[in-house]
Amino acid sequence: MRIPRIYQPQPIIVGNEIQLDENGSAHIGRVLRMQPGQAITIFNGEGGEYRATIEASTKKNVLVYIDSFLDDDKKSPLPIHLGQVISRGERMDYALQKSVELGVSEITPLFSMRCEVKLAGPRLEKRMQQWQQQIISACEQCGLNIPPTLNPPQVALRWFEQIDQSLKWLLHPGETPLHDLLASERPESICLAIGPEGGFDEDEVSSAQQAGFQAVAIGPRVFRTETAPVAALSVLQHQWGDF
Repeated sequence: MRIPRIYQPQPIIVGNEIQLDENGSAHIGRVLRMQPGQAITIFNGEGGEYRATIEASTKKNVLVYIDSFLDDDKKSPLPIHLGQVISRGERMDYALQKSVELGVSEITPLFSMRCEVKLAGPRLEKRMQQWQQQIISACEQCGLNIPPTLNPPQVALRWFEQIDQSLKWLLHPGETPLHDLLASERPESICLAIGPEGGFDEDEVSSAQQAGFQAVAIGPRVFRTETAPVAALSVLQHQWGDF
């Protein structure tokens, strides 16, 4: 059995005991039904991970002893800021989950002219909580120990003007092929903007270019909004990251 990884947003010290929070206890005690003496891995998002041994376990409460610390964040050497236009339901969840697995360091959900999702007030707050949990779950699964920053949603036109990464790309069909731009040295950081199903409109593309973005295409085919980050991030990690 693979050793489970559990996120715990609390101080962790080697040689101490800690009580897992409600979510962690439920997963270890009720879902996995793990018993005293079994090993788990814990991380708190501050860097590295901890090896721990279960000392007591019920369906609602799990006590663990912190055995050791491993200073390995598994983060990519290429800082990537992803601007992803919000899509409906599971499409956005999929895009965020896979982007975390592919090593992004920062995510900003975007509203654009062709975005079909309207969120505000309590509905937006609820979705932000859901997205944050998606990010944590993806970190637990893939081994990343510092969760990417999830920024508040912004309107794309305003967001373009705020970006300061050394390389800025906006995916747009029919533009410069991505493979033509990969021969240069690895940038210090990169920002990747991905539009909705209908793509960014021409005013948005123009505004992005004025803000220093270069419009690029992954290839001859048009990707769905949740597939585009998977394809683009895989290429970037292979060329300049840790693939």
